[in-house]
Amino acid sequence: MTSTADTAGMRLALDEAAKAAEHDDVPVGAVVLSRTGELLASCHNDREGTGDPTAHAEVLALRSAAVALGSWRLDGCTLFVTLEPCTMCAGAIVLARVARVVYGAVDPKAGAAGSLWDVLRDRRLNHRPEVVSGVLAQPCGDLLRAFFEGRRDLR
Repeated sequence: MTSTADTAGMRLALDEAAKAAEHDDVPVGAVVLSRTGELLASCHNDREGTGDPTAHAEVLALRSAAVALGSWRLDGCTLFVTLEPCTMCAGAIVLARVARVVYGAVDPKAGAAGSLWDVLRDRRLNHRPEVVSGVLAQPCGDLLRAFFEGRRDLR
């Protein structure tokens, strides 16, 4: 059962994802909320704009949230992301000590939160956030499908 707070957080992430598509980047958005629900960061993929292969929405949001908190430890924070995190992002989430990860669309080709790998719940690691999947999965997936269909049409 999806909570109202999780749905609201994912809607913020979806708004960010739409911004990525505006500059021809894969439409993934991420937001970080503090334990009290304060918006700490709101970011979207920016690899095309920056030329940085690590400019995934999650990594950018974690960096911004750390600046906002004044600490790399994001204890008690929740990360909302429209697409299941990849291995790079999952590793960063674990290292940042994020308390919860809420994601929308499953990524069967590169997902590291239960699809292809499960880095976030790997018992060998020193931190394991709570994971909530499938929140607003349909609109998250629809945004990605429309983006890639549009790119195929350009070929």
